[in-house]
Amino acid sequence: MDYDLTDIPEGYDRGRDHGLEFLELWMNRIEFHLDRPRVTEILDLGCGTGRFSEGLAEKFDATVIGVDPSRKMLERARSKKRDYRVQYHHGQADSIPIPAHSVDVIFISMSFHHFDDKTASVHECWRVLGKDGEGAQEQQIGEEKESGD
Repeated sequence: MDYDLTDIPEGYDRGRDHGLEFLELWMNRIEFHLDRPRVTEILDLGCGTGRFSEGLAEKFDATVIGVDPSRKMLERARSKKRDYRVQYHHGQADSIPIPAHSVDVIFISMSFHHFDDKTASVHECWRVLGKDGEGAQEQQIGEEKESGD
């Protein structure tokens, strides 16, 4: 989906703001799963309006690089930005605009299904991930219910 051809970015946060408790829950969950003492660089891939970027920067006292293909989503993210450790870049998951081996953690929330070339995107993640780096993906999957006749 090309969000730049829609008005979705304007109201995106309203439908997805679950408050500080929700954000803290996610940050704690990520911290629990990380197998490293220190995180300095995080890639928020498919960052959209940056709803997790600042929380990641604060929780891990790390630089966060948000990358998204939608200029409108990035415009919204930049308009909310308060933390100097967060920066946003226009780019695609299959050609991430950052140097190789430059991040400790890659965070992907609700965006993997939007990646045009998933295989190339995974290869790009491996390229930018530093030695002993880790990935975290958050994705909601709906349950299918079978009807019993």
